[in-house]
Amino acid sequence: MADLPAVRPEAPAEPLPAGTRPRLNALDLVAFLCEMFAIVTLALWGFAGFDLPWNIVAGIGAPLLAILIWALFVSPRAVVPVHPFVRALVELLVYAAATIAWWSMGYAWIGLAFAVVAITVGLITGRRRLA
Repeated sequence: MADLPAVRPEAPAEPLPAGTRPRLNALDLVAFLCEMFAIVTLALWGFAGFDLPWNIVAGIGAPLLAILIWALFVSPRAVVPVHPFVRALVELLVYAAATIAWWSMGYAWIGLAFAVVAITVGLITGRRRLA
């Protein structure tokens, strides 16, 4: 027992007052812009990638499906609370869908640039959530 380090008890962190949220920073803004870019990309892909009756279905359905999945698992007020790694996986799948959509439209560089930015922001915000 003498090998154990000395540990001083610390006061628990004070919770935020009811009805308040932590302050937003630039990283939160970039994460939000990545989310919006992914949703707009899926809409653009749906409208541009199919012939007339199906382009309306895909152009409206793909972003709606992404928004539904995001609201269920990833949003700050998620309906289904999941482990942070599952949350990161769902976020990654939405971003991967947007990246693949850019590649399928013939704009691989835009898809690659978006993937790099989205993964970087996701890693930083994920580490911040786990800390």
